[in-house]
Amino acid sequence: MHVGTRLDLPPAYRLVSLREGGDALAHAGAIAATAGAGTLVHVGRCDVAEFAVVLEPDETLSSARRIVYAGMLALMDTLATQAPPKCRIDFAWPGVIHVDGGLIGGARLAWPSGCAEDAVPEWLVFGGLLRLVAPDAREPGSRPAALDEAGFEDLDSGQLVASCARHLLVALDAWQHDAFGIVAGRYLKHLMHEGGSVPELGDNGDLLLSRACGRQSDRRSLAVALASPACFDPATTGGPRR
Repeated sequence: MHVGTRLDLPPAYRLVSLREGGDALAHAGAIAATAGAGTLVHVGRCDVAEFAVVLEPDETLSSARRIVYAGMLALMDTLATQAPPKCRIDFAWPGVIHVDGGLIGGARLAWPSGCAEDAVPEWLVFGGLLRLVAPDAREPGSRPAALDEAGFEDLDSGQLVASCARHLLVALDAWQHDAFGIVAGRYLKHLMHEGGSVPELGDNGDLLLSRACGRQSDRRSLAVALASPACFDPATTGGPRR
């Protein structure tokens, strides 16, 4: 590991660079208590844009986990700036990004072990993953497995990470000044969900699916979902699931 300045990051960030094979989220979590807010860990890979940002929330853990939704907007806005015409970007709850129906990446979140739900955590770490190049060995299909197959051009891991970092600041600023409803509304607009249901986000980030005809609503725990992120495959690729 080494500290560098190769990414064009806003002044709010301090860059820590890892060699290929590192885990940005795990490393950021390990150094979060001493490195402090604004530390951005970037893994130098050519096939995946991977990064993690240390944050210091001022809300309880149950409320602060909603930061994952602001991070998802940052990933989406980054893709939208480079997306080819008519490209569709959707979310699968809570932290998976689909481009034209294919799983491209998503978000992870880490917090201090043992932190109580009603306590303000010393830190949170938001981690983002975007697959740039399709894996060599995979089953053929019509859905893109990476951004290059979705028609994205001039893909550069460092530039994408820097763009995500800037968009994350914008999303967090919107939350701070305009309340979480702005973030929630944009996120839900792109959320894939079951037909006949109306999605909402609870005060603790849980997904609430209201049913028609007086049927009881479903509640899905954000904390449980983030404990096993659906976008990440640690066993084989060390990046987004295929």
